[in-house]
Amino acid sequence: MQAAHPWGKPVILPILAAAAPATGHIRFDDLGLHPDIFSIGFFTLRWYSLAYITGILVGWWYLLRLIAAPGAPMARRHADDLVFYATLGIILGGRIGYVLFYAPEMILHPIRILRLWDGGMSFHGGVIGTSIGLILFARKHGLNWLRVHDYIACCVPFGLFFGRLANFVNGELWGKPANVPWAIVFDRTVPYGVPEPARHPSQLYEAGLEGILLFAILWFAFWKTKARYQPGRLVGLFVLGYGIARFIVEFFREPDAQFRGTFIEATGIHMGQWLCVPMIAGGLYLILTAPKRRVRVEPTWGTESVA
Repeated sequence: MQAAHPWGKPVILPILAAAAPATGHIRFDDLGLHPDIFSIGFFTLRWYSLAYITGILVGWWYLLRLIAAPGAPMARRHADDLVFYATLGIILGGRIGYVLFYAPEMILHPIRILRLWDGGMSFHGGVIGTSIGLILFARKHGLNWLRVHDYIACCVPFGLFFGRLANFVNGELWGKPANVPWAIVFDRTVPYGVPEPARHPSQLYEAGLEGILLFAILWFAFWKTKARYQPGRLVGLFVLGYGIARFIVEFFREPDAQFRGTFIEATGIHMGQWLCVPMIAGGLYLILTAPKRRVRVEPTWGTESVA
């Protein structure tokens, strides 16, 4: 996939890094990637911004396909309004979660919290924010909030996939030093003058597990089973799947620098992993208890009644 580079050079967005020669590793700088797509005056379009926009639009398109199936918990008009609630929840929850979980010192500097363009978003915070938004949305329209969550959960992997690719293009959130053939030498990973080690492209690991694999699991559960008629099963699969995937990838990811010398580093478990523990437990609970919530489902949109 190519796009115009602000310096006139093509930008190649690889889905997977090519295997490095036996004598060396890929250098990130040689991939020709840049955080910015183009700049016009004061306006700059970044890959990270495009990832958010693309994830929301593709997720909305897929949601329309889901609600066209029998027994949908909402109508088309609901889906259109839901985009606003979900987007607001992602942005506010993601930013507030980042401040609370990863950078509490920013509370003393409120202006920094508003500088979204400087980066810093927490997926776990985004999940909480989006869930609150969906609950408010469902109450306003008299919908079953858990079934609405089930449908939205099937759409989230799109955003995760594009977001992790944007992390890779930005050359951020890299992995631990590694000597595997596909390891990449990222820029600015060590102090100036110190040889940079090759590292796991953990951003691509996450794109594959949280994006592609998790989407495939939810796609199968929605279209090939009766999971959507058991409120909570689909969102449970998503929460459990993400929690396990993120917990695994964190073993290959560089620990957060702000937690060095703290209790979190002493445990050998990263902050991201600690935040995944309640997700894994909650996901299991929702899946195991879903059959008890199975009721006759009358569609909000469409003509077929589902027993």
